[in-house]
Amino acid sequence: MSLRSHRINRIEPLEERRQYTYDCLRRRQLPLDPWELFAQWLHQAFASKIIDATAMSLASVDATGQPYQRLVLLRAYDHQGLVFYTHLKSRKVVQLQANARVSLLFPWQAMDRQVMALGECEPLARERVEHYFQSRPRQSQLAAWASEQSMPIPSKAYLLERFNAYERQFSDKTVPAPVEWGGFRVCVNTFEFWQGGIDRLHDRFLYQRSGQQWQISRLAP
Repeated sequence: MSLRSHRINRIEPLEERRQYTYDCLRRRQLPLDPWELFAQWLHQAFASKIIDATAMSLASVDATGQPYQRLVLLRAYDHQGLVFYTHLKSRKVVQLQANARVSLLFPWQAMDRQVMALGECEPLARERVEHYFQSRPRQSQLAAWASEQSMPIPSKAYLLERFNAYERQFSDKTVPAPVEWGGFRVCVNTFEFWQGGIDRLHDRFLYQRSGQQWQISRLAP
C-alpha cells in the first residue's frame, strides 16, 4: 500500500481553539455532598436551554474488555443513583449483566462543563419500570415494542412494519410495558466535576465515596 493512501486530514489547532470563560469552580464553593453540586449544575443546564441536558454517555465493556459508549437519557436521580431505561436484550444490558461497573458522562459543552460519574448498575423493580413506561408518549411505547434493540434487521421498512403492527394491536387499549424493557440505577461511588478555565487551567474536582462521607480532591487539568 502506498504512503499516499495514508493521507491525514489535519485540523489546525487555531481553528478549534477558544478560551473557556463561562465560569470557574473554587474549593470553597463545593458542597460536602456531590449530589448538591450535580443538582445545581443540572438545573443551570436546563435554565441555559442546553439541548438534551439529560443526555449522558454510558460506557460499558464487553467480555473481551472492548469498551462501548452510547447516549442514554437520565430519567430520575436521587442519593441512591442515576436512573435510565432501555431494552433488556440490548448490547448494553448484555454487557452490564457480565460487568455492572460503568462510567457516565454529561457533556455540557455550552457551559464549558463535564460531569463524570462512576458506579455500578442495578436493575429497577418491575413496578417502577411499568409506572414509568405509562408516562411515556404512546408513540415511544409502541417503538419499545417494535424495536428489538441492537439486533440486526433487514431494513427500515421492516421496523416500520413492526411499529404499525403493534399500533393496530393496541389501537383500542393501553400499551403495556414489554417484558424485555426495563430500567437501571447507577449507584454512584465517584463524581468528577470539570469546569473549563482560561488558558487551559481548568478546575477539576473529584468526589470519592468513603463510607457515608465523600472525600474531595482537586485534580490537575
